[in-house]
Amino acid sequence: MVSSEERMKILRMIEEGKLTAEEGAKLIAALADSARQPRRPPARSPGPPRWLRVRVTDIASGKTKATVNLPLGLADAGMNIAAQLAPDIAFDQLIEAINAGAQGKIIDVVDEQDGEHVEIFID
Repeated sequence: MVSSEERMKILRMIEEGKLTAEEGAKLIAALADSARQPRRPPARSPGPPRWLRVRVTDIASGKTKATVNLPLGLADAGMNIAAQLAPDIAFDQLIEAINAGAQGKIIDVVDEQDGEHVEIFID
């Protein structure tokens, strides 16, 4: 079930014009679906722990704006939070790729409007 706090955040985003009503409805439905599905832990591979690494770079200057290094064991929780902030990205597919053992650069997005380059790696 979607919490009232999550619903209020979505409604505020609609009110502020960050989401359309249709996008908000889809986001609420996706949150409700994810709450109904049982959580399964990420696949464990032998050897050292694996990491999800996110790097955001300013396109104009080439300087790194943000770097996030997250153990894969915590990636599922991080993806649920990120899905609320970036509903256009298929985070369920990203989690499936992680569980399937994907490695290397798995996302490479250039946002011309905000002047940012976002890269996500698994290693």
